[in-house]
Amino acid sequence: MARALIVIDMQVDFCPGGALAVAGGDEIVGPINALMGDYDAVVLTQDWHPADHASFAATHPGADPFSLTDMPYGPQVLWPTHCVIGTQGAEFHPGLDLNRADLVIRKGFRAGIDSYSAFFENDRQTPTGLAGYLRDRGLSDLFFVGLAHDFCVAWSAVDAARLGFCATVIEDATRAIDLDGSRDRARAEMAAAGVRLE
Repeated sequence: MARALIVIDMQVDFCPGGALAVAGGDEIVGPINALMGDYDAVVLTQDWHPADHASFAATHPGADPFSLTDMPYGPQVLWPTHCVIGTQGAEFHPGLDLNRADLVIRKGFRAGIDSYSAFFENDRQTPTGLAGYLRDRGLSDLFFVGLAHDFCVAWSAVDAARLGFCATVIEDATRAIDLDGSRDRARAEMAAAGVRLE
């Protein structure tokens, strides 16, 4: 099976010093770069939000970051404003090797709906187009790395398995937000979906 490395959201705002920093997020840049040569394709995803995105706490007067609200598609964590289109925080980490990337998938650009997964918006129905690209190229064995383990990486891996791809998360090349135990919940959900954790 042809193998693809799917690098999730290795962006400035998710690394230390960023607006939604994941602890140790910058530590995995080197390991991810080192992995790239071992795969038939490399895909990068990029959070790409308008400034008034509905998932931002600032868009909801009186709401605190990391609180929950109900969206038409279900519960939604309200995040600090991050990865706004055209800002430095939305750029890839400067150490990430972009030359190896075959494709960049931008997600979360629709103001009314968040997008954790590389495959679908959070309604779990609106596709990003990634599945078709991978199938057209015959890439069926997918390996996930990046940020954050318990949100965008996990949702992407679970969707990949649901779509019939072979999905593996390389845990040493991820870091988690771990919001109220979200890392352990994500691991359990991935295992239940048939995602390999290594």
